[in-house]
Amino acid sequence: MNRREAFQTTVNHQEPDRVLIDYGKHIGSFHRSVYSSLRKSLGLPDVETTILDRMAQNVMPDEDLLQQLGIDFRWVVPNWVEVQEKEIKGGPGYIDMWHTPHTYSDIGDYYSIAGQPLGQENFTIEDIESFEWPDPNHPDMFVGLSKKAHYWCENTEYVVGADGIKVGVLQIAAQLRGYDKLFMDFILNPDLSHAFLDKITSLIADMYANYMDAVGEFAQVVVITDDQGTQKSLMISPKMFREFIKPNLKRVVDAIKAKSDAKVLMHCDGAILPIIGDLIEIGVDILNPIQTNVKGFEDTKVLKKQFGDQITFHGAIDVQHFLPNASAEEVRNEVKKRVADLGESGGFILAPCHNIYDNTPLENIVALFESAT
Repeated sequence: MNRREAFQTTVNHQEPDRVLIDYGKHIGSFHRSVYSSLRKSLGLPDVETTILDRMAQNVMPDEDLLQQLGIDFRWVVPNWVEVQEKEIKGGPGYIDMWHTPHTYSDIGDYYSIAGQPLGQENFTIEDIESFEWPDPNHPDMFVGLSKKAHYWCENTEYVVGADGIKVGVLQIAAQLRGYDKLFMDFILNPDLSHAFLDKITSLIADMYANYMDAVGEFAQVVVITDDQGTQKSLMISPKMFREFIKPNLKRVVDAIKAKSDAKVLMHCDGAILPIIGDLIEIGVDILNPIQTNVKGFEDTKVLKKQFGDQITFHGAIDVQHFLPNASAEEVRNEVKKRVADLGESGGFILAPCHNIYDNTPLENIVALFESAT
């Protein structure tokens, strides 16, 4: 079967003739610090790299590398719009379309959030109404993506994906307010919180509706992102998640599915085991990243038994601790284990859990992808 047939078989929880491999999205690609040396180790020529995610400083993998690593997916990526270059705290920085400042850190070589545009103590409905919100109909956000997705759909057998807009209900709310103030708002002023989340969700849903107008007929999978977990627990209780976040995530999923038959892949970091059933209920088809080093995800065989007939798992190769510190042989064995645990009767797409940095031995990167093909 070709790649798209294998994808449909996988997400229909039937066993394909091989496990598909994915990499190269804005949450899950090679950091620029490792990309050139990886290409050299594979015998590929030097190229001028294109930054994929401004914040994370990872790169858009080139076609020759994707082919050599056996990657089964090709991703269109929304264009960053309304970004202002600006010195922040005396160094390089930028302000994104939500007016959030980001400053560069040479420790890790990435940009981090440097302030909250709506972080005032006395937050009111008037603040929500008067804020300069991004334009969900910005004409440049999806320029060129339809042509690229159409080409891949008509001329290749790759699974065509629509990468995330890098917006999330909880993610953006916390970015604007700060996690501490946002979570206190949930308790002390729930009506205000609902109004705030409703505004954010409306914008995100409109963005995804426009995105699907551009590429929905060509894409087999669409990414949404919204981290809900830490290494050990959810950020908020399941009860709070179900009151404040779940209904709004459903609105985003519904906006996508109203205009496309594509499967929805949700990137949701952390120990989110208590809400996997909720994500299934709202229509999430594929769950990423399956961090095997967080609470509740250590035993992937148990995870598969519990949810494997209801959702497709994506990821499962830890990049925080395992990939940088293992031997190449241990990497090969880890790939075999996760495929055996999660791939039985379909429902599994193999991928590194997140971005790969230069603290990861090149032989481990190569061993990961070679043992998966």
